[in-house]
Amino acid sequence: MKNIEKHSGAKCVAVLGTGSDVGKSVVVTALCRIFNDLGVPVAPFKAQNMSNNSYVTPEGGEMGRAQIVQAEAARITPHVDMNPVLLKPSTDICAQVVLQGKPMGNREAKEYFSNTEYLFEKALASLECLRGSYSLIFMEGAGSCAEVNLRPRDFVNFRMAHAADAPVILVADIDRGGVFAQIIGTLDIIPEEDRKRVKGIIINRFRGDPDIFTTGIEYIENKTGIPVLGLIPYFHHIQIESEDGLPLDVRIDPSSGPEPGKINMGVIRLPHISNFTDFDPFTRDASVNVHYLARVRPLDGYDVIFLPGTKNGRFDMEWLKNTGWAGELSKFIRDGGRLVGICGGYQLLGKVIIDPDGVEGTPGETYCLGFLDVETTLHKDKILSRSTGIWEDDGEKTEGYEIHMGVTKLGPGVRSVIHVLTQNGEPVDHCDGGKSSDGRIWGTYFHGLFDMRGFRHSFLHAISANYNPGKHDCHRGQASDFKDYQYDLLADHFRAHINMDSLFTILGYNKKEICNAAL
Repeated sequence: MKNIEKHSGAKCVAVLGTGSDVGKSVVVTALCRIFNDLGVPVAPFKAQNMSNNSYVTPEGGEMGRAQIVQAEAARITPHVDMNPVLLKPSTDICAQVVLQGKPMGNREAKEYFSNTEYLFEKALASLECLRGSYSLIFMEGAGSCAEVNLRPRDFVNFRMAHAADAPVILVADIDRGGVFAQIIGTLDIIPEEDRKRVKGIIINRFRGDPDIFTTGIEYIENKTGIPVLGLIPYFHHIQIESEDGLPLDVRIDPSSGPEPGKINMGVIRLPHISNFTDFDPFTRDASVNVHYLARVRPLDGYDVIFLPGTKNGRFDMEWLKNTGWAGELSKFIRDGGRLVGICGGYQLLGKVIIDPDGVEGTPGETYCLGFLDVETTLHKDKILSRSTGIWEDDGEKTEGYEIHMGVTKLGPGVRSVIHVLTQNGEPVDHCDGGKSSDGRIWGTYFHGLFDMRGFRHSFLHAISANYNPGKHDCHRGQASDFKDYQYDLLADHFRAHINMDSLFTILGYNKKEICNAAL
């Protein structure tokens, strides 16, 4: 495929929303794959993201996972410039601020929004770096682009679009209802200078016969004078990682309970759950049944329970105690169950979290579940690493990423689980994680561990000797291969329902030139 020449003044297009969770991230993901398929060097950008679902880039920086997904769709290496400001909520009013891949400390909302000029300038610098390396940038907005009370401090939506001289595509979600009010109301309350930037509308998550909505599209276009670029049908056949909240179709506190004949897994839905995508590979295996559990319930029938990552382990430990989950987990262990902790969940398996600097609140100590003889001390410096290693029990290759502010010390009755070989591409020689003497309880700092096909199948086979990956695993390659196929499906879905000619016009592209370059 012939590439269109890169240039320093890359074209930018802003994809803004009428509200949160209307599908902006998925739209950008689809557009990144579509234009990469056309030979256009394309990259995603989101000036500020709020999410505890983050990832470590190859150079050891931290960014929101949504932009990781978009970079994968664009077939490029993720870089922190694609998400220069990341807010990781630790309480309802406080979040850790990650700037260009590195944590700069915790900020309460009032303090953060008091002056965002410095962050805007940094975000703008990141955007300019991207514009020097790519020809097209799809800039994702955040939440609603029409929050009038936040406008003076909002640098993610229209302010960034103005700075980049970017046309705006407005995304609305018809599935939640009120799509006319979403679109027309948004355009009615934003200033005229913002409204002039909106060049197209995408209506997302449509169910039913599209012919029935023809008059609706005509009404919107006549009322606003802005073309509807596409009516995107709701899809069930494509699996794209969720940006922050759990996917809409995930099973949370199901009434049915464990399913006979399957490997039943429960993931405790901690208040500050992070990196829940660790368990996505299991949801694609027909022999596995995954439930997210928030309300306390008996754990009879579950083969393994996971304690996932958390942005505030000390708070979530108190929640486990106060809700009664700690007691149910103890009973589960006494009855012979398996318990696995990932990152913050690993810390919760231990005896205590020591927080001398108040990283997760008031300085002090929080006594944990005590299932493993380990102690964790939190430090101000965050460990960010892409890591590889060997699973010590069977020599299976492992790889993942580490995002944590704690160092865990093992007691005499605990064995490590991974012999770590590299971090951020540099050779190392140390150990990670801890395991009980009988192997039923273990934890690790490695996120993404189950993306590795060999390790995942070995883990499942240890739970059930009858596990047959060839029969049950719907994707027999690595998780990266599965995801790449999903991006192709997503691009096909959007191409079929977007007016590409109108989109080319908004971008200022010559359709014939683009199509010839793709040959």
